[in-house]
This record gives sequence, C-alpha cells and structure tokens, in this order.
Amino acid sequence: MSWFTNFLTSSIGKKLIMSLTGLFLILFLKVHLLGNLQLLKDDGGLAFNTYAHFMAHNPLIKFISYGNYFFILLHFMMGMYLWRKNREAKGQSYAVSNHRDTTWSSRNMALLGMLVLAFLLLHMGDFWWKMKFGSTDLVMAGDIEVKDLYSKVYASFKVTWIVVAYLIGLLALAFHLYHGFSSAFQTLGLNHSKYTPVIKFLGTAFSILVPLAYAIIPLVFYFTK
Repeated sequence: MSWFTNFLTSSIGKKLIMSLTGLFLILFLKVHLLGNLQLLKDDGGLAFNTYAHFMAHNPLIKFISYGNYFFILLHFMMGMYLWRKNREAKGQSYAVSNHRDTTWSSRNMALLGMLVLAFLLLHMGDFWWKMKFGSTDLVMAGDIEVKDLYSKVYASFKVTWIVVAYLIGLLALAFHLYHGFSSAFQTLGLNHSKYTPVIKFLGTAFSILVPLAYAIIPLVFYFTK
C-alpha cells in the first residue's frame, strides 16, 4: 500500500483528488439545484418544505451530505496546496505557465475557490445552521408536520446584502466551473481532439446555466415575491 499512499500524496495524486472531488461536487450542484427550484413553485412553500423534510430525514441523503462536506474541504485543501507549490516553484498561480495561453479563470482559481468557499460558509450559516439549530415554525405538508424553511429563505432573500453576496458568490462559482470542468477531465486523461471540444462546450454551458439558475432564485424572491 506504500505505493498507493505515495501516489496520493504526490502532486499528480493531489491533482487526481482535485479532479474526482470536483466532478462529484459538479454532480451535487445539479441535484441541489433541482431541489432549490422547488422554491419557485407558487404553492406557498409546500413543495420546498416537503423536499427539505425528505432531505433532512432520509438516512442515505444524510450520509451523502456528510461526504459532500468532506469532499468540499478536501477539494479546497488540495487546491490551495497545489496553488502554493506551483507558486513556490514558478512564482505564478495554480496551473499557469504562460498568460497568453491561459484564461483569467485558470490564472485565478485559488482566488475564485476562496470566494466560493466564503459563499458556501455564508449559505451554511444563513440556512443550514438556522435549519439545524435555529427556531423554526412548523407547518403541515399534507398529513405530516415539517419545518417552514421556505419562510427562512423568503426572509433572507429580502435582505439586500445577502442577495448581493449570493450573486457575487455565484459569479465566482461560474468562473471557477468554467476552468475546472474541462480541467478535471483533462487531469483524468480524457484529452482527445475528438472529445475535448465537446467537453469544453459542456463545461462552458454548465458554468453559465447552472449558476444562472441558482441566481434566478434570490432575484425572484427579492423583486417579485
């Protein structure tokens, strides 16, 4: 097992961990978005409260959520380690060798990653912490009693600075995904003239559409609800 440990602790191993955790988090973003879009239903929060109750009480979902927290921290730690090592070796940012051949996103992945992490901490503090430890009213969803988390979201997205912070965080996420999506596949060796353009197209589409869909939610609450 020593070879396996040595591989994982090497720069190549850390890049592989970055890629795999990044792809998992990309999958999480899609699933999480489907749940959050329940907020836009005109049903007084019934669909979202039902969804949130299911997510909070399903054992498998709870297990996956703890794994997700771990992957977020691992992804961030590996990214900062690689960025620091690259900067020490070349005096440049993570994954940069020639500014003319790279995008702004690739040259600023560490900064974007820190902004995304700050956004996640805000989101966790504003929603997850209140859900777990705050005082929340109970409402009926069909024949079961659930926490009225929809009202928590409604109150948060009526606060200007929270909406602005969310939009900045989602903009950072978009740029982070723009480089990270295709970079993850490249690290895994999926770099071929036939497939790379498709991967880059999907990455660009994902980095625009998914953050935009997330951003629509606070904007709808702030301006119309």
